[in-house]
Amino acid sequence: MKIVTINDAAFVGETLNKYLPDEFEKQHIQRSRGLWDKTFGIALKILKSKGDVYHSHYLLQDCYIASKLGKKPLIGHAHGSDLRTTLTHNFLSRIVRHNLSNCDKILVSTPDVLNIARKIRKDAEYLPNPVDCELFYPKPSIQKNTKKRVLIASNSNWSVKGTDIAIKALNKIKKEVDVSIIAHGKDFEKTKMLASSLGLNLKILPKSPHKKLNEYYWNADVVIDRFAIGSLGMVSLEAIACGRPIISWVSSEYPENKDFPLKDLREEEAIAKTIIDLPSDLWETEYSFLKKHHHIKKIESRLIEIYNELSKK
Repeated sequence: MKIVTINDAAFVGETLNKYLPDEFEKQHIQRSRGLWDKTFGIALKILKSKGDVYHSHYLLQDCYIASKLGKKPLIGHAHGSDLRTTLTHNFLSRIVRHNLSNCDKILVSTPDVLNIARKIRKDAEYLPNPVDCELFYPKPSIQKNTKKRVLIASNSNWSVKGTDIAIKALNKIKKEVDVSIIAHGKDFEKTKMLASSLGLNLKILPKSPHKKLNEYYWNADVVIDRFAIGSLGMVSLEAIACGRPIISWVSSEYPENKDFPLKDLREEEAIAKTIIDLPSDLWETEYSFLKKHHHIKKIESRLIEIYNELSKK
């Protein structure tokens, strides 16, 4: 069976392909953000492709083009922003709605968008994001000083990641932490200005290739992710896999989060207190959650079932 993967999101498609059994032939069609590459360029690549199942990441133009070119069976895989924000966009909402209605299978990668997808596509399925455990794996922490080393690893985006909330929380304990932040995201300059105005010193880390992010996680004692969505992002999953406890808003509203040990952490005071007084077993319980829900073998097993079901249609 040949699987044609179209586009990607947070390296999920790449990871899923990496762990597929050898009997699957794989083609991964990727693109840049250049105007030609994300329009006519990607259309030409999709047109020339031949597969038994097509798996498109993000419910935007790539998926729409594949659908209009008659590439079937087609999986539309939503990764968050394509449903959180574009369904209210004057133009893009039509593309997303078309994809939700016309794909043979709809998958979503985070529980917070599952109900959104099911308003249009009742059979939408939550497929947890996988972690590449060959790339991200536990290493013991080496404490270099008395201050906690805190890494803000998600991209600076106040509306989606709540980076401003993280900065304000860390400011309350700035004498007790050394804070590093990766230099990426549309609100990165705003984030630096906010920290500076509060007197919070930030160590700026250059944006790193995905395969080298593990070094950043290993050099931290605790990793900060996002506080504006209510579900675990890839930063959280990768950091936990690297042996580091994470602090993020994980909402108890979603039943998929029920086993996670640290839920509903969103207020600045509570975030700051938790960073300083980390539960001694926090990482162990977070890692148990990771192994139970995000282990690549379990996710691949369900994905292979989906591929087999669709290929027989």
